[in-house]
Amino acid sequence: MNGSLRAPGFPEEAVRHRARTGIEAAFPPPGDYGSTLYGSGWSAGAREDPLERLRLLPPVFMEQRLEKLIDLGREPMPADVRTDTAIGGFASRLPVYVSAFGSTAAASGDLGTALSRQAGRLGIPLVLGENVVPVLGYGRLGGRPSRALLARMEAYGEGADGDTYGGVVVQQSTEDADAEVWNLVYSDPSAQPFLTTGRLAFELKTGQGAKPGLGGMTLLEPGTAATVAEQYALRRMPDGRLLRASSPGTYTEEILRQQINLMRNNYPRARVWVKLHPGRDVGAAARVAWAAGADSVTVDGAEGGTGWAPGGFLDHVGLPLLDCLLAAGGGAGCLLASGRIWEGARAAKCLALGARAVGLGRAALLAVDEDPGEGLVRLAACLELELAMLVSALGKYDTDTLDRDDVGPLPTVRKEEVTRGESVRG
Repeated sequence: MNGSLRAPGFPEEAVRHRARTGIEAAFPPPGDYGSTLYGSGWSAGAREDPLERLRLLPPVFMEQRLEKLIDLGREPMPADVRTDTAIGGFASRLPVYVSAFGSTAAASGDLGTALSRQAGRLGIPLVLGENVVPVLGYGRLGGRPSRALLARMEAYGEGADGDTYGGVVVQQSTEDADAEVWNLVYSDPSAQPFLTTGRLAFELKTGQGAKPGLGGMTLLEPGTAATVAEQYALRRMPDGRLLRASSPGTYTEEILRQQINLMRNNYPRARVWVKLHPGRDVGAAARVAWAAGADSVTVDGAEGGTGWAPGGFLDHVGLPLLDCLLAAGGGAGCLLASGRIWEGARAAKCLALGARAVGLGRAALLAVDEDPGEGLVRLAACLELELAMLVSALGKYDTDTLDRDDVGPLPTVRKEEVTRGESVRG
């Protein structure tokens, strides 16, 4: 660790700087104060996407600030902003969760458990990604291999400060269903503390932002590939390794509805989460999930996802996160958003567009790689400070009160498109 992980195309050094310095990273270098004129773009910004073009829009007249002033008996400050919230049935200290990491090498080993431990300390939900059990093991017998699912869950519990905030979300794909992952977790003694305190959820994954429409893909050495040749479709790559591809699963409105009903009936003590890829009907799919009883729906914009995929998918397939939010962020239920989230302004825009919380994916991994003990904690502290200042500047004092008036200019939206949840950019 300590600099071994790389994330091409992502503002890696900016994230590492935050993981090293915490809230200091919210500002230009202190030594430049008074001698340098800074404007927009001083930070290591991400590749521009539609969400980046939006601006947060503080009003002149601030009725909610006046209400807060009367309540406090003084002028309100950023420190008065509430950042705790409810995320998919969990209490969270921040409107933030850690996005799913699966069986990829980047998230395995000590990095995955270190990340889990720090998420527990922060009191924010942690999603344990798909395919961990089929590839890395469950971890019930023979100790606790650091890459196994139970090791990550137990690390989260070890890091947690009490049993009030946060929670663990176990994601399941078609491969995990074959391994009966949810059944294993629900009946395991290690999961009982989370069940007892209402801090366990199961997430149904229909796809991810990086490769909508595709399932899991992994490069395997020939010896390993031979052991799964009957189970998966394999394609030999030029370097001699084999590409293992799996099915993303098949969904219709009725299948999704019935799957959620099955989850609620079979695992009544666990919360129900659903993760959607950035499809053209993502808004309609979110409404189906909420109507069926899902506690939260995650929209993973085309900017999100860390899995192996063809470059054409990364650059040309799926709706950007902004479009997903415009389609699904109508207040029908708890909406979570992920896709290149690493700092407060981008998070605030997502919250204003209807998300209850945002997911830290690559940013979380880079932060823990920078410092396995404190990197994610510092990154979250910086994001929290920025978010508090931005929300206060908007004249509000609770992250849950942000709305579409706080951000713009929004693309032209045709009423019938919002109703159908289809493509929303005019």
